[in-house]
Amino acid sequence: MAAAPFAGAAVNLLSAAPAHAATVDASQYSITSRSYNSHGEFAALAAGLAVKLPKVDASAVIADANRSAKVLTGAPSTAEAFQAGFAWDTADQEVAYWIPQGVTTSADAFGNGLYPAGGSDKVILVSWYFETNTDDDAELEYPLDKGMRLTFVDYNNPAAPTYRHVLLVEPVRTGTGEYSFNPVRKHAGGIMWYGNLLYVVDTYKGLRIFDLNTLFTVDPAEKDICGLHTDGKYYGYGYQYVLSQSHAYDNAGTYLRYSTIGLDRASSPDSLVISEYSLDGVVSYNDPGHTFSGTVPPGETTPHVVRWPLDYTDRHPGSPTATEAVTVAQKKIQGVVSRNTKHYLSVSVGETTKGALRTFTSGGSTATTVADLAIGCEDLSFHSSGASGWAYTESVIWNVSEYVNKRYVYAVRADGS
Repeated sequence: MAAAPFAGAAVNLLSAAPAHAATVDASQYSITSRSYNSHGEFAALAAGLAVKLPKVDASAVIADANRSAKVLTGAPSTAEAFQAGFAWDTADQEVAYWIPQGVTTSADAFGNGLYPAGGSDKVILVSWYFETNTDDDAELEYPLDKGMRLTFVDYNNPAAPTYRHVLLVEPVRTGTGEYSFNPVRKHAGGIMWYGNLLYVVDTYKGLRIFDLNTLFTVDPAEKDICGLHTDGKYYGYGYQYVLSQSHAYDNAGTYLRYSTIGLDRASSPDSLVISEYSLDGVVSYNDPGHTFSGTVPPGETTPHVVRWPLDYTDRHPGSPTATEAVTVAQKKIQGVVSRNTKHYLSVSVGETTKGALRTFTSGGSTATTVADLAIGCEDLSFHSSGASGWAYTESVIWNVSEYVNKRYVYAVRADGS
């Protein structure tokens, strides 16, 4: 979460300070399903675009990778318990305005770790957000906010991963009724892949859903145009493919900061968990220029981890009401994954200091450090050793790091060994 300032005095809080946890009433947290935006039903808008544009699925994009990653032979930065990973190419290591945030893998998508259902691909997805102000002064270095992009990483050969970026968009209609799309200008702080659906957190509103069976091929010639242009062509800021939003879940209960998301395949049924970022261990719901969906809480609160059940038959939430909510007095939570009542957190400390993988148990009193993570650690994704098609001898947790020239996607052993 690059926009968060670094407080040097807090360095030792990663491992030295206990993070107290408590169970709270889960029924106060709820979401409401939404199949439309102000331009119409998502399905109808996608159908309209499909008349104008070639439609492809995720497998086609994976097979069309156009960049090469660099395999990691050892732990990046200060990380421990290293299992596997890679670094981006030079251009993506150095670009200032695209910042990696979320990570999920085909071990989230399907239980055997392979994509699609019945397929054989090993895939990693990473989300990025566009930063218009790269040095936090008053001037915008890159005033055209291009929103969020998603990277499909072909990991079938871990020694030579390849990848391709696509633009995340929301389908719309123009003032004259033509089908088009707009960039999604959000933080992309966490993602979760479940079946053919990609969940992306919307910090102030809830969850955005994207159907990986429905991507569109667009003209890559124009790098500063998105959607239907006056020349009759469709562009996606220079990308070959765009992935269009297909559904949404808006927060409907007590305010919740949707900072990051994780899938829990150990629970029954499968479930998703949301965690909240805070700068100092107290979550503020008074961000200037932003409005939260839902109901105002009584005051500023300790960060929460909140769980919703999932329905594996349609890959959507199985209930609008949360089934578990706990607080954890931990600042700078950047990622969460859970295994039943055991929760893992990634915790960051700025641009020069290692992060940490921490864990606590629902109803337990404190969190403990499992292993050091790379500088600038972000989202997490659990990869079970039980994933028969793509498994490691031990369960691992994937992480992504965000800072320029320190950008890695890597897995650490979940027990810290």
